[in-house]
Amino acid sequence: MEEYIVSARKYRPTSFDTVIGQQALTTTLKNAVTSGKLAHAYLFCGPRGVGKTTCARIFAKAINCLTPTADGEACGHCESCQAFNEQRSFNIFELDAASNNSVEHIKTLMEQTRIPPQVGKYKVFIIDEVHMLSTAAFNAFLKTLEEPPAHVIFILATTEKHKILPTILSRCQIYDFERMTVRNTIDHLKSVAEKEGVTYEEEALAVIAEKADGGMRDALSIFDQAVSFCQGNITYAKVIEDLNVLDSENYFQIIDLSINNKVADIMVLLNSIINKGFDAGLLVQGLAKHVRNVLMAKDPQTLPLLEVSDQQRQRYQQQAAKCDTRMLYEALRLMNQCDINYRQSSNKRLLVELTLIEIAQITQPDEGVGSGRKPRRLKSLFKQLIQQAQPKTAAPQVAVADLAVSTSRDSGTSSNSKSSMESGDSNKSVTPSSPSKRPTLKSSISFSWQNLREMSKKKPVVSGILGDGASTTDAAEEMQTFTQQDLTLQWISMCNRMPQKYSGIATRMKNMMPVIHEYPAVEVVVDNQLALEQMEQIKGSIVNTLKRDLHNHDITLTMRVAERQEQEKILSRREQFELMEQENPSVGKLRELLDLQLA
Repeated sequence: MEEYIVSARKYRPTSFDTVIGQQALTTTLKNAVTSGKLAHAYLFCGPRGVGKTTCARIFAKAINCLTPTADGEACGHCESCQAFNEQRSFNIFELDAASNNSVEHIKTLMEQTRIPPQVGKYKVFIIDEVHMLSTAAFNAFLKTLEEPPAHVIFILATTEKHKILPTILSRCQIYDFERMTVRNTIDHLKSVAEKEGVTYEEEALAVIAEKADGGMRDALSIFDQAVSFCQGNITYAKVIEDLNVLDSENYFQIIDLSINNKVADIMVLLNSIINKGFDAGLLVQGLAKHVRNVLMAKDPQTLPLLEVSDQQRQRYQQQAAKCDTRMLYEALRLMNQCDINYRQSSNKRLLVELTLIEIAQITQPDEGVGSGRKPRRLKSLFKQLIQQAQPKTAAPQVAVADLAVSTSRDSGTSSNSKSSMESGDSNKSVTPSSPSKRPTLKSSISFSWQNLREMSKKKPVVSGILGDGASTTDAAEEMQTFTQQDLTLQWISMCNRMPQKYSGIATRMKNMMPVIHEYPAVEVVVDNQLALEQMEQIKGSIVNTLKRDLHNHDITLTMRVAERQEQEKILSRREQFELMEQENPSVGKLRELLDLQLA
């Protein structure tokens, strides 16, 4: 049985003309051989599997060829070429810097440079993965690299040029190898398949080329794997099954369903994809790449940027004709945000589902969204559920105990007079609409999150950093009086409405209770100077918001840092326990009974 050789070795280029995707670089090397203008040191750098070591071998062979061709190629018939082909040449040395990276190895190499070549003009030293040399080895190599013997040429190869010392780089001619394009990789795989007698589908080879990520060696290794799996007939379906790649048809379906706002169908498709074992994060990344390709296909100028097969390019063009550019931009933004938050999310599937829902609603017009600040809304997907949850009564009754503040300022009432909220009024209640239910009474200084939501609904929604701006209430209401309780309620409500970028100062402001200093002047005591400076930047918005919500345009705001005696003392654990023991003697008795000691 004939010995099997992998395609990456079997079809390794043996001349400059057979090197794929590096035409400019190989032309330069051939011209150097033809003219005889050879440098003493070369550095070949670039990603893996693009031909660095291969070009170094071809170049070394051409340098020592006794009868090179007119275009700079090695003849392949002279004694030097024959010795190289049979791997017995004493003029070409190939070293692995990963395993020979010490100073001793470099000294041994320097001793070999003193011996002149037996056949040919030069001794060529190819040092692969040169970035693996230690700093001491680099320094020991400097002098010889700068002024080597006349018969010595160094060819260094690396995938990580940034790890090489600048003093080494300055002594070499640097050649940057390019990544393989998908088109070049597909063409080369076609030629290899024809030589091997393997039938193929071009879409299958395109998947292999994209999976290789710019490396020809990787592409040939995946090609061999696909040939073994497909038994000589490479098809698209078998390749994506073998490589566990998500079918691009899913991406086309998601975008088509998003154009038609079919959220339910997208959720079913997402569930089937996850059940097949694909990660939702990879789905988002692949979909983002797909949308980018659709966007590139909309303009003939950007169409060459698509590194896909000809059949795929036509499909992208067809879908691009149906998609709005604004939708593609917004979809890319949403998926990029999802990709950023994916790792930190505790419920990754829900994050992906919400992202796909938002993408499916980009082309859907808004349905009765009010003016002002517009949060993200789920539109017609849950429209029926929202309508069922809404109360059918035309005028719901509100109890005084639910708000614990004056209800006469509600924009829905016709009266502009206000009801007094003194300490005795907290025990009064309104007769409930149903005799069988009795409302629960609350203190006049208490409020709940439900109160805040109801109050925020009744306030006009306006623009501004903190929701401040011109009020829509009548001018007669702009001189209403307010109590300390009203001020506290509106202060916390304002903090809850502050945008996300002000979340830090909003949390601090919740712990700062404003007081009416000299009506209607309001004073706020701030913990430290840093918080005071942050609040000074948004002081105007704070004042405008209080004026609007309290319906009093004479409000002024004063902020100052707390004095030493006003600051609360931070108690230690022992002091906290002693304070608890003073307030509740039972704690001390329990400690004595159990014979406990505070650690």
